[in-house]
Amino acid sequence: MIVLGIETSCDETAAAIVTDKRDILSNVVLRQLEEHAVFGGVVPEIAARAHIDHLDNTIRIALEQANLRPNMVGAVAATCGPGLIGGVLVGMMTAKAMASALKVPFIAVNHLEAHALTPRLTSDLEFPYLILLVSGGHTQILVAEGVGQYKRWGTTLDDAAGECFDKSAKLMGLPYPGGPNIERMANNTKDAKQALEQFPLPRPMQHHKNYDFSFSGLKSAVRSHVESLSSASMADKDIENLCFSLQMAISETLASRCARAIEKFKAAYGPQTLNPTLVVSGGVSANQTIRKTLENLCAKAGFRLSAPPLDLCTDNAAMVAWVGVERLRLGLTDPLTFKARPRWPLDPAAEPRHGAGVKA
Repeated sequence: MIVLGIETSCDETAAAIVTDKRDILSNVVLRQLEEHAVFGGVVPEIAARAHIDHLDNTIRIALEQANLRPNMVGAVAATCGPGLIGGVLVGMMTAKAMASALKVPFIAVNHLEAHALTPRLTSDLEFPYLILLVSGGHTQILVAEGVGQYKRWGTTLDDAAGECFDKSAKLMGLPYPGGPNIERMANNTKDAKQALEQFPLPRPMQHHKNYDFSFSGLKSAVRSHVESLSSASMADKDIENLCFSLQMAISETLASRCARAIEKFKAAYGPQTLNPTLVVSGGVSANQTIRKTLENLCAKAGFRLSAPPLDLCTDNAAMVAWVGVERLRLGLTDPLTFKARPRWPLDPAAEPRHGAGVKA
């Protein structure tokens, strides 16, 4: 079984070929960093136009690297939401056209499910497992019970963790993308204790007895620290220390909510889970401090931490193709009338959270 995957939900134009044997035959990703850097963030119209310009060639390169002809593809899968609707439409319509021309199944993929199932592409991970989905647009705790079967336990009530990283970086005058640049600056900190004392930051909702997140207050605290330093007196050391303090605050906040979720998972799924696993996925899961913090948490809780390799953390098409494989195995395909979805929750039945809005 060979599946072509297409990903265009944000600012990566990507195509990949994956087999049901977990072989990634190709995984081509074209990033648009230069196009958006001048704006300090992704501009949806620019992203959509770049997808139009480059997607056909990206697919051609993916096929060439896999040493395949188009008629050797058994199905075409594409991200159909959630995401920037202009970009989603470009990838979805291209996939539909190819599926129709090749007379093969079309599979509409939920971008969040692609992140959630990535560990099953890289290892033989069995359901159920606990997920921390952490990206620029979402921060959620879910349980994966099966393909298309998720229970959401926690979500962000305002900003996502990646959004907090990116907007805080902008406040500090760091270039786009913010998250990797904050990590780079934080790694230059010479004195961790001094950094935390110089820039004390809150751990939002740490004492709440649920599994939800809030990062808008943390971003506001960063703004206060930046405004307290004049541009003339803000040295590289100050930026490094503030980045270190922010990174620790986000890492410990994520860990505190996961700690509660792990206890609930043990109670609810313990008897049917031989190797309980916490999966961390999404673009922010590439952050090494966050991974280390979660590794320490899992070691104490008797859990295993599963994190994708770095090239599969950020948006890519291999994870989309893998969802195609998983769904095709179950006979789950979609009609060519399927509509793009700018919002597409993994757990539609989850109780609404006050203030969560579209990130629920």
